[in-house]
Amino acid sequence: MRNKFRLRPAHRTQPWHTYAWQVQSLLLGYPGEEHTSHLSLARRTAPALPAAVGGPLLRFVDRAEEAGTEALAAAYVATFDHRKRCCPYLTYYAHGDTRKRGLALVRLKQTYARAGWRLTDDELPDHLAVVLEFAATDPETGLRLLTEHRAGLELLRLALLDDRAPWADLLSSVSATLPALAGDERDAVARLAAEGPPEEQVGLDPYAPPQYMPAPSAGGPR
Repeated sequence: MRNKFRLRPAHRTQPWHTYAWQVQSLLLGYPGEEHTSHLSLARRTAPALPAAVGGPLLRFVDRAEEAGTEALAAAYVATFDHRKRCCPYLTYYAHGDTRKRGLALVRLKQTYARAGWRLTDDELPDHLAVVLEFAATDPETGLRLLTEHRAGLELLRLALLDDRAPWADLLSSVSATLPALAGDERDAVARLAAEGPPEEQVGLDPYAPPQYMPAPSAGGPR
């Protein structure tokens, strides 16, 4: 089946994973009223992280501060809401606009519920900011979820890099918290880049219930 690859055993989580994923989650949400405080938190946290994680985090902070919250918010909408290749919803890369994506979203919500974690009504379970926030509260399960979507994360990072979007540095920081890409995962990334996510076959029902349809980011993940 397309876009599938074998998962290698995930790296063991470290205490710094929690701090890294929490900060990355905050910065991957829509730049709202608390954006300046989130940047300050990232600047204080980055020096305590491994260089491969903290370095790109600081580069993002520098670019975000230079741009300003208003300009960054406009760029966020233009990047993540209007460019499908920069989709922040991780199940899209594995399942595309198919019914299987709806099932994947339900499974994600069930995973969160088993950990005692509840989403607000305006949050989709597969938005990268939401997955990272969950990972910060349940590192072992979060690491597994992120590793399962390793190919999609890499494709998103490359798309952001091509667009010269500041969030490319954040994706580099996220990637540095995960196991390195193996050969089969590189093949999955190449297939995704060449073919795109799967498409629904004729005659099947819509891929997801209305509550799982992506909404504009201005009121999106925390």
